[in-house]
Amino acid sequence: MILEINNLSVGFHTYRGDVKAVRGVTFNVDEGEIVGIVGESGCGKSVTAHAVMGLLPEENSFINQGNIKLLGEDITNKSNMEMTKLRGTSMAMIFQDPMTSLNPVLTIGQQMTEGIIKSKGLNKKDAHEEALALLKRVGIPKAEERMKAYPHEFSGGMRQRVMIAMALICRPKLLFADEPTTALDVTIQAQILELLDELRREMKMSIVLVSHDLGVIARICDRVNVMYAGRIVESGPVGEIFHNPQHPYTRGLLNSLPRVDKVDDTELPVIEGHPPDLLYDIKGCSFAPQMWRCHEGLCCLSSK
Repeated sequence: MILEINNLSVGFHTYRGDVKAVRGVTFNVDEGEIVGIVGESGCGKSVTAHAVMGLLPEENSFINQGNIKLLGEDITNKSNMEMTKLRGTSMAMIFQDPMTSLNPVLTIGQQMTEGIIKSKGLNKKDAHEEALALLKRVGIPKAEERMKAYPHEFSGGMRQRVMIAMALICRPKLLFADEPTTALDVTIQAQILELLDELRREMKMSIVLVSHDLGVIARICDRVNVMYAGRIVESGPVGEIFHNPQHPYTRGLLNSLPRVDKVDDTELPVIEGHPPDLLYDIKGCSFAPQMWRCHEGLCCLSSK
């Protein structure tokens, strides 16, 4: 088992009170597996990923319940210094917007080699050669020339490839991809997903793919966790979740997708109502106020 998350709850101190962003999340990731976390903005999927990576803001965040195990070791209460040693080596992360993750005043080569020197202790020449090899592996054309370029000189897709290369410097066992294709067109999106899948097989690593896009999840994930209001409301193999969803929220998400086999002008269904206020405790199903099935006792948190 690469990752085990058991009953994890994460909150944030605010002037209005404590926001309970993640509430009792439990799931695991096996070796070589791609597990998706899908849900609308604010459901807690990125907070869950940041909690595992140890990237929650220290000044106002807290884990008040549950534990996280990476490669069998409990990392829930590790210090920032201890987590720094794990980040990049045992686990790494690709962030949503590569432009804000890359330093705009340093060349791509400088940023790549700096990371390699710090993490592997190589000299500058060897670090340069390794950075060059990584850029070539992720499909950067004219990699030697592009090493001297700055982030703004790359397209969105090329910047994301650079971020993937940087994340794989130490060949981590677990890779978090947080909305890695959000700002990309569908063609580039498909290329990035295919690249991630190739690298996963090649390096024998596991991937947790965080997304609001069900199409992205369906394309490469083995299993999926559907999150709503800080909880996993349904989980299981991708095929089963997409073809036979049990939770009303999952059904609502799937029904709201545009479909190529429907050519009429019928408006897409929408999920009515609003998510609950995470400042307050929620009894029962978080989705209950928005779905008649929940009021009739037909709604349940389900795992296949």
